[in-house]
Amino acid sequence: CIAEQAALRYTPAGLPALDLILEHTSELEEAGQTRKVQLKLRALTFGSLAERLVKQAVGSVWTFKGFLATPRQGKSVVLHIQEFQQD
Repeated sequence: CIAEQAALRYTPAGLPALDLILEHTSELEEAGQTRKVQLKLRALTFGSLAERLVKQAVGSVWTFKGFLATPRQGKSVVLHIQEFQQD
């Protein structure tokens, strides 16, 4: 789900960009035991996807597709969203 959402911003080239924090919670089986998985992940999207996603409510549930990358000045991972759909 969308846990946090920044205001829509624009790159120096004028491209819309949106920074988000996504949150995931699920239960999986690992080594015969049920394990609760919780994760917060930084995410980013550009262009028309950013303009569409900024209109969605914080707390709404979605399926996101994209790729993981490490920002130039950081050690953390960021999901670059390339598509999303309602869950």
